[in-house]
Amino acid sequence: MPITLEVGYFNSFYVKRIADVPYGLQKTGTSAWTAPSSTTIEEDWYIEESRIRGGYNNTSTDLGIKAYIVEDNDAQQHLANSLIYSGPLNSRTGINQTNQFSSAEEITRSVDPINGSIQKLYAEDTNLIIFQERKVNRALINKDAIYSAEGNPITTSTNLVIGQIVSYLGEFGISQNPESFAVYGYQKYFVDKNRNAVLRLSRDGITEISSYGMQNFFRENLLNVAPAGKIVGSYDVYNKNYTLSLQNYNISWSAFQTLSFDESINGWSSFYSYKPDWGFSSNGNFFTTNKANVYKHYDNSAPRASFYGGGTNPSIIEFVINPDPTRIKTFKTVNYEGSNGWKISYINSEETQPVLDVDNQWVSVMDQSSQIYSYEEGAYVENNIQYRAGFDRKQNEYVAAIKNSAAENTGDVLPGQVLIGSAASGLKGHYLNVYMRTDTTTDPGGLKELFAVGATYGR
Repeated sequence: MPITLEVGYFNSFYVKRIADVPYGLQKTGTSAWTAPSSTTIEEDWYIEESRIRGGYNNTSTDLGIKAYIVEDNDAQQHLANSLIYSGPLNSRTGINQTNQFSSAEEITRSVDPINGSIQKLYAEDTNLIIFQERKVNRALINKDAIYSAEGNPITTSTNLVIGQIVSYLGEFGISQNPESFAVYGYQKYFVDKNRNAVLRLSRDGITEISSYGMQNFFRENLLNVAPAGKIVGSYDVYNKNYTLSLQNYNISWSAFQTLSFDESINGWSSFYSYKPDWGFSSNGNFFTTNKANVYKHYDNSAPRASFYGGGTNPSIIEFVINPDPTRIKTFKTVNYEGSNGWKISYINSEETQPVLDVDNQWVSVMDQSSQIYSYEEGAYVENNIQYRAGFDRKQNEYVAAIKNSAAENTGDVLPGQVLIGSAASGLKGHYLNVYMRTDTTTDPGGLKELFAVGATYGR
């Protein structure tokens, strides 16, 4: 328990010493509480120095002679686009000058204020990377750069701690979302919300990775992140993914989108159903935090697809089947290689141009299928014979017929349909949109794998 001691104000005083403080009662085993043989115990205590400047880990100090200067403009200043550095700290020699900022030395560096405030600093090798709202720069540490006639930089040593500031090519910054920053090796990831871009900074400069198949998605969803929302970035060292969570939409404070970028395929690989407060990697594992709790991902002792103590979420895969793209086809069956427990919620062909329906109304139509049950969910017995209403096993694959349900859903006969009525089968079109997911009954929380999906068709 802390104690209060009166300190006499003399020319010198202790800042660290041993004091005798009451120890209190003690109890041994089942005996009663008794006073100890000695009523005091020696404990360390510290007081705060009255001096601005003191020695490193000193036990005493003296007032001595204190030099001072009169600052004409002593008001607090907030320079959002400037850097300043203090004196050094060397614990081996006892030098601690981290609270000294010499006005006689050139210790400040500023970046272009037109590019906004400094939001993030990251030290890499002998460079300091500076993320502004609308620009990314690097400050050379203990060196400057001169340029040849060809424009190639040549570094030279200098006595300045923060040397020349050089901007990276590209009009990108980190907006006001430094929480989106994540790093792995020489690859730095961040988000420029103002330009609807997700970016990677590496040795080849800045690359817009949001343009890898997800340009429309980020253009729409980054704009929906509220000013008070967060864009949480982290690096998953277990799967080698940059994980990004867009949180607190203008439309809803509970809305979020969490997804990951995979360097091995140079694309966005998956969406996730969890909303992290933060994420980090340690000792080859990936962790996220949620409501002051830390969760380890990819732990085989927990149910799969279950996050933060909630129920098991389905794994969902959407894809396109598009063989022989220039021909219109009739798709008859669908098959997959993988684990038991996958089903198809729906399959759609592409929309046609507007046509007149039976009510003489202009409509766009598409072929669509009925739900295809998983191997276990589609099982039923009739006359003591086992049947499958969905996927069935054939030659170590799961295969199911595609039933056209467009006429059943609309109540109308659609123009150009393959067959009509409850017995309609097959879907026509150039390609199929397939929505596939795990069911809720086959080994809940267990391993579900999917290796390949295919279809049979006729022309």
